[in-house]
Amino acid sequence: MAEGRGRRAEPAGRRDPGSRLDQPAERGWRMPRFDAEVFGSFAETFARFMGTARFIFYMTVFVIAWVVINVVGIWGLHWDPYPFILLNLFFSTQASYAAPLILLAQNRQADRDRLTADEDRRRAAAQKADTEYLAREIASLRIALGEVATRDFVRAELSRLVEEVTERTEKGKRDKQG
Repeated sequence: MAEGRGRRAEPAGRRDPGSRLDQPAERGWRMPRFDAEVFGSFAETFARFMGTARFIFYMTVFVIAWVVINVVGIWGLHWDPYPFILLNLFFSTQASYAAPLILLAQNRQADRDRLTADEDRRRAAAQKADTEYLAREIASLRIALGEVATRDFVRAELSRLVEEVTERTEKGKRDKQG
């Protein structure tokens, strides 16, 4: 009992899993898990909708209806009198949710833009390498062609050889005759 000072020594296999110091203790409830892709897609759709004339029109109709109902008292309703505190609370709540969703949509777009830019850089580097390779090949072909006889050169050489052979044959005939 010297090692635990009043605590009983437990066998290694029977320890409480929550008693380990290197792992967090499990609580009664857990935070819900969200699929980042689904939530991000929702945020992009929401941000895209908030940036349209349709959204502004719907919000304008909503605000006008809210004010008219609360000022005129249609159907005897007056739940938010003149300073329209409840309407302001709704707008504040909407803004507090809209800003992070818009930022999330912008971050996702920035990630896509970065991936696109990386892919564009990779393609540009590959195209540059291909272009440089083709330029070297064309240069080597030009050098090789400079050393190769052209058709005109070959014709001129053959004509010269024919003339030389003809002259020798005629000279040989004259030497035999005379």
